[in-house]
Amino acid sequence: MRLFLLLASFLAAPAAALDPAALQSLAFGEGDERIAAIGVLVAEADPRAYEVLKALGEGEMQTAGKRVLLVRGEEGVDALTGEKVSPLPPEREDVVANNRLRGAIGDALAGLRLLAPERASRLAAAKELATGADAAMLPLVKKALEKEKDPGIRPLLELVAASMEMKSGDKDQRLAAIRMLGASTSPNSKTLLAEAARDADEDIRIEAQKSLRAVEGRLAWGERAGLLFAGVSLGSILLLAALGLAITYGLMGVINMAHGELIMIGAYATYVVQNLFRAYLPGAFDWYLLAAVPAAFVVSACVGMLLERVVIRWLYGRPLETLLATWGISLMLIQLVRTLFGAQNVQVENPAFMSGGMQVLSNVVLPWSRIMIILFAALVLVGMWALLTRTRLGLFVRGVTQNRAMASCVGVPTARVDTWAFGLGSGIAGLAGCALSQLGNVGPDLGQGYIVDSFLVVVFGGVGQLAGTVYAALTLGFANKFLEAWSGAVLAKIALLVFIIIFIQRRPQGLFALKGRAVEA
Repeated sequence: MRLFLLLASFLAAPAAALDPAALQSLAFGEGDERIAAIGVLVAEADPRAYEVLKALGEGEMQTAGKRVLLVRGEEGVDALTGEKVSPLPPEREDVVANNRLRGAIGDALAGLRLLAPERASRLAAAKELATGADAAMLPLVKKALEKEKDPGIRPLLELVAASMEMKSGDKDQRLAAIRMLGASTSPNSKTLLAEAARDADEDIRIEAQKSLRAVEGRLAWGERAGLLFAGVSLGSILLLAALGLAITYGLMGVINMAHGELIMIGAYATYVVQNLFRAYLPGAFDWYLLAAVPAAFVVSACVGMLLERVVIRWLYGRPLETLLATWGISLMLIQLVRTLFGAQNVQVENPAFMSGGMQVLSNVVLPWSRIMIILFAALVLVGMWALLTRTRLGLFVRGVTQNRAMASCVGVPTARVDTWAFGLGSGIAGLAGCALSQLGNVGPDLGQGYIVDSFLVVVFGGVGQLAGTVYAALTLGFANKFLEAWSGAVLAKIALLVFIIIFIQRRPQGLFALKGRAVEA
């Protein structure tokens, strides 16, 4: 009620009256008459026109004879004079807006918001109009363009104005608009120019084709940048998934087919921590990842160490038996998760700071979630390098993998080192699961989609070589995304698999020379 009274007082303010003929056409006219009336009402940028059009769009406009009323509940306001109407006339009819009229109203409201004092409102209105607006809004857009000084909004308005002038009948205006669109980097300008390039007028067609080539050249750089980022993003995901396997398979020589399920366990650990924060610490929900990352590592590491103690320890040097045993364990872990959490996927929400993206070019938006995962993969890689090269455990692991008998002779507890090393690899798999949970839903089969790619990365990079794992992950990430853009996802996967098979035939040691326990065998 308070909002409606405010509307009544606003409409009654001493401002120039709305055009009576336009208001009558809006309420009683048909088709094009009503569209034209909207253009007349917004041409002078009267703030009251905003409320009238908004009321029509929301179904709050009625007529009583020749009188146009804005009605909310039992309160009414005369749309022309702004006077309060009480009581309301008993005989009233609703003014109905069809889909076409609603679209025109939306454009008009966006156009009127271009004159708002708040930058966010003007920017949102400019973006809305940039997707397509009626040419009747051109006078209002030009008026807003004269007043707009913000460098982030003005180019959008220039694009909107040019797109509207493209629809005019004046040839000189259309040519000027085509040249302005030719200097744009917006994908919308490409669509408009492509349409103009088929125009019957030869001068317009030639100018549009010239501008279209210029725009396509600029947009091509954005597409290349997008592919480059997608390749780095996929490479970082493959790196996280393969780093743990680089230890368990690369350094220890264990073919762990349950590695994908360790990734899945890390993702579910993240899901549990998220739910705990939502239930007990809702105010700190955006920081749940600070607890989820170590939780995912610890849970997956504990499962991995238990697996090593109970099964793997008795199968060293027997790759076929290890493969079959860990494959059976992977099925058991999948069924256990289905029993505990259900067969349906569960959703892990992104914190607020990982939502949205960063627009670097007009046609390139980098999602914050993937940017964070790239940084996270780099931190995990640095941490793993520091642990293996700068700590006592890392020294023991390297000693055991290079010469197990000599390490045992100098007092290294080789059995314990095996357990800790396997736990480390499993914990890193859990970190990969935590990262993957931020990109999509989490389900019992999450790890199945990464186990093959992880083995390909480790084998391609060179078994036992962490540097090779990094190069291989990035190489396969780039190659996969560029091939997808050229031939599609399925053919890209097939091409990469064929390439790796041929590569391993020619260079069995991978990108880097083979080292580790496998050499002794």
